Amino acid sequence: MQKSLSLINDISQVTVLAEWVSLMGKELFLPMHTIFQLNLALEEAVVNVMNYAYPGKKGQYVTLTAKTVKNIDGSEHIIFVLKDNGIPFDPTQAPKPDTTLTAEKRNIGGLGIFLVQHLMESVTYERREENNILTMKYRLPQNTPML
Repeated sequence: MQKSLSLINDISQVTVLAEWVSLMGKELFLPMHTIFQLNLALEEAVVNVMNYAYPGKKGQYVTLTAKTVKNIDGSEHIIFVLKDNGIPFDPTQAPKPDTTLTAEKRNIGGLGIFLVQHLMESVTYERREENNILTMKYRLPQNTPML
């Protein structure tokens, strides 16, 4: 399976993202909690791009692709690639939030990428040809039909 979605950098597009993730999850026969986790992680990543990649610019695009892969060891993953041509930013280098502090004492920000990194098996970033490329790898539950 391979699917792509292009969104404009407008928060109202988050509902389109949620529908896309839900449809993909249903096509892969994923449990609801897995669809919820994927939607949560992808929404965090996409909204960060929408909010920060294009300061003061409307109508800019964010592209998300998803591809299922079966590894030699039999494990199955969905590889998500989030691409934008906004300001260069590597979210994987952002300081880790101190989750031992109370909400009142913790600095604002940083929890979104922390959540994405926690929900995904791996998260990598590269800047290529004037594009930010965030690759997120999610391990599928065993016995998921591959489409």
